[in-house]
Amino acid sequence: MAAEASPRYDVLVLGGGSGGYACALRCAQLGLRVALIERDKLGGTCLHRGCIPTKALLHAAEVADTARDGARFGVNSSVESIDMPAVLRYQQGVVSRLHKGLQGLVSAAAIDYIEGVGEVTSATTVRVGDETLTGRHLVLATGSRARSLPGLQIGGRVMTSDAALGLTHVPTSVIVLGGGVIGVEFASVFRSFGAAVTVIEALPTLVPAEEPSISKALERAFRKRGIECRTNARFAGVDQDEAGVAVRLEDGTTLNAEVLLVAVGREPVSAGMGFEAAGVATDRGFVPTDERLRTNVPGVYAVGDLVPGLQLAHRGFAHGVFVAEDIAGLAPAPVLDRTIPKVTYCDPEIASVGLTESAACAEYGDVQTYSYNLGGNGKSQILGTSGFVMVVRAVDGPVVGIHMIGARMGEQIGEAQLVVGWDAMPEDVAPLVHAHPTQNEALGEAHLALAGKPLHAHA
Repeated sequence: MAAEASPRYDVLVLGGGSGGYACALRCAQLGLRVALIERDKLGGTCLHRGCIPTKALLHAAEVADTARDGARFGVNSSVESIDMPAVLRYQQGVVSRLHKGLQGLVSAAAIDYIEGVGEVTSATTVRVGDETLTGRHLVLATGSRARSLPGLQIGGRVMTSDAALGLTHVPTSVIVLGGGVIGVEFASVFRSFGAAVTVIEALPTLVPAEEPSISKALERAFRKRGIECRTNARFAGVDQDEAGVAVRLEDGTTLNAEVLLVAVGREPVSAGMGFEAAGVATDRGFVPTDERLRTNVPGVYAVGDLVPGLQLAHRGFAHGVFVAEDIAGLAPAPVLDRTIPKVTYCDPEIASVGLTESAACAEYGDVQTYSYNLGGNGKSQILGTSGFVMVVRAVDGPVVGIHMIGARMGEQIGEAQLVVGWDAMPEDVAPLVHAHPTQNEALGEAHLALAGKPLHAHA
């Protein structure tokens, strides 16, 4: 009897975004033969339609705000106009350089990179065009895409973030439907570029997944910037013509603008991918997994935005590395959503990791919190920013959540993640020396206060 043919690959990775390429690179480092299949561009949504191009726009917006506000710091400057074609050239230059660098990494790792639409045909095979690839393990990393609301057609002056990233002019006015991360980031960009902006959010607060005090602080800051915030507002429909859009709310209000940006979240890319052929279970398009990212089918994993939970590029990246090491038998520690940092790059910036106060109360019972006002921080005064750092701890226990709002708070999230991820006590963090003058001192001050020895704050 002839011996069964060996699989061509150790691992097939379907999707070349953050989770997929990270998995492929780590597999190659570990000596596994891997095929990486991508139907669009290596780097996926994050590199080409998400994190990188969006943050490039946000940086251009920050430059505009700094120039406009220069007199406050004794620098007489102004913004004559926003040259969107030039902004887009800068944006695409960043994307292009990163794309080329990533292509070089994949090529150097001797990964078989296959361009084309991949369709799962079994738990061990993926068809790309006329070729069927075979592997011992299959990793589903097909990511997510911008979604809309039932009956809301995208097109013309009604657009998602994909189209908004390529606008060649600054709209005079923008209505942003959705006050989550994507919505508030684009609202911040458009306002900095000079557009009149209105944000519509169906829930009671903007960025509803964040600590309530953070949400309230953001709304106050937005209103101060001239961004109209309509919370508890439900979308009823939209009409558009050559002049703009008319957005109807359920309370009978009609709002007019040049553009409607639909930012109501993202949905997994799983329909029509052949997951059913492999017997992979799905739930509303997502692929449920266990803590080791294994699907219900042996040998088949899912990573990134396909997996229910946080939809973040760095979560997908961590998932990809984890799965590669799990396949290689290294027994890595699972990736936990509660220790994954989140940053929203609006102005002011939001950064958080761990549990909110209410979630901590539900899990631990008694908790203790401390908020350090950035008004007492020297570097924050120099930058002219306001905000706070909030630390949540279980009473007599570790720090379980850190929440921050203010300029450049995302740069502080690394230490915050270590504190929460390592179950550190405030007393463990309090002796650490934080450089002066930095905003990082605010984290130190908050932990000093929770340890019972505040210096520049009240206990």
